[in-house]
Parts: sequence; structure tokens; C-alpha cells
Amino acid sequence: MSSQLQQSQIAFIGGGNMASAIIGGLTAKGIDKQHVVVSEPWDVNRAKMAEAGVRTTASNAEAARDADIVILAVKPQVARGVCEELSASFSPAKQPLVISIVAGITAESLRAWLSSSNKSGGAPHVVRVMPNTPALVGEGASGLYAGSDVTAAEKELAAALLSSVSKATEWVDREELLDVVTGLSGSGPAYFFALVEHLIASATALGLAPEQATRLAKQTCLGAGRMLAESAEDPSQLRRNVTSPKGTTEAALQSFEASGLAASVDKAVKAAVDRAEELGKTLGS
Repeated sequence: MSSQLQQSQIAFIGGGNMASAIIGGLTAKGIDKQHVVVSEPWDVNRAKMAEAGVRTTASNAEAARDADIVILAVKPQVARGVCEELSASFSPAKQPLVISIVAGITAESLRAWLSSSNKSGGAPHVVRVMPNTPALVGEGASGLYAGSDVTAAEKELAAALLSSVSKATEWVDREELLDVVTGLSGSGPAYFFALVEHLIASATALGLAPEQATRLAKQTCLGAGRMLAESAEDPSQLRRNVTSPKGTTEAALQSFEASGLAASVDKAVKAAVDRAEELGKTLGS
């Protein structure tokens, strides 16, 4: 954990699951809870954050007023109004680094909204991040993008913050690639959950008790994931290692191929990327 991050005042605008995960990761790595403030309109979420020991408020402007880092963790549909509200709270003498985990909304839109009422006349530096839900268990994967105005020190700060909950933090050099990250790792956990659902259903239909099928499927997914993460071999080689000629695995994989698995995955990832692009165009205008 960088010393700069440890000394920073951090404001979370939005107190949902992802914000909660990042806060948990930060405090587990030694960030002082009193350096963290969360703005959250819902009483229940705000109470949960207060129980975790961080400062809370219902006011976005109050949360951001003295912050070194502002993390936007709100829904895309409300991002513009939140940013315009924050803009009026920024001091001319102090511009925070803004880290956005809002899906689809471009850095250009965020900078415009965040400077709409800014007395300093300048736009805050913005880093966009696409994390994913395994951050909730400290196993996240995050893609990051920074515009040309973001300094090396600010990029290091953003990476240090995300590394508290992400095992993989990957910078992309073109903003549109964040939409690809969304289609891959942002939405990716749901693809695996759906596959496990179908594995359980198939095994149950063939006679296994649902509880047995669920336990076996979960552990298979966990074990395969650990092999992927810890092995020096690439996924295609790991697949070949499991696939004996004319064996059971080969029969299953041939059925996948005949059913068009590769094309289905291509279409699914592309659909998620297209939706991320659509959100950016629709909500960012």
C-alpha cells in the first residue's frame, strides 16, 4: 500500500456492494477508517457503512469537500446529476483525483459534468475503472483507463487503491477498450454462474441429488479457477491436459463445438460490449 494512499482522504459517492468491497479491501490493508467518508442516500446502506467504522453522510458535496480522492460508485443513470452536484463543492485550490467505476460513462462526459460549476475553471483528473464482483471476496479483476492529463503519480494511486480488492489490474491505452473489459471481466462472473447453473441442472436431471451436484460443481469451478490463476500454462494447454483421446472430456468438448460454443461466447461478449457503448452514448450526451 503506497504511503500517498495511506495519507489520502477518500470519499465514496455511493455506498453499494462495490464501494463496500473496496472499503473493506482498503481498511484490511491498513487505511485509517477515519480517512474514508461515504455519501449514501439510503439509510440502510449508510447504517451498514457506519457499522464498518467509516464516516458517513447523506450529502455528496459534504463527502467530497476535503477529499484527495473521490470514487464515483453510482448508477450510470444518475451520474450526471451527481457529478454536477459535486462540481460546485470542489475548491479552486484543491482538485481531487476522481476515480469512476460507473459503467459506460466516458471520461470526457465526466470531466464536463464535474467542471460545470467548478469555480477553478478546470476539470478534475479522471481515471475510469471497470472492476468486477469477485472484488467482494478480494479476487477482483479491474481494467483502468486514464486520460493524458492524469499524472504517473495519480495512476499509481489509482492502481494501489484497486489492488486492495483486485488480483489483476490492467491499464488500457484506449478508452473504448474499457467496454471490452466490461464484456470480458466486468460481466464475466455472471457467465460462469450461468454455466454452473446449467451443469447442476444437467447432473440433477441425470440422477444426482441437487445438493451433491451443487457441491461438486462449485468445487470444480473453484479448482479450475485456481489452476488457471496459478499455472504457467495457458488455458488451451490446460484444456488439452484434461482431454484424453476418445475419452469422456473429448466427447463433451466435441458436443460443445457442435453446438457452436465459440460463436455463442463471441456473441455474448459482443452484446455486453455493445450495451456498454450504448450506455455511454445515451447517458453521456
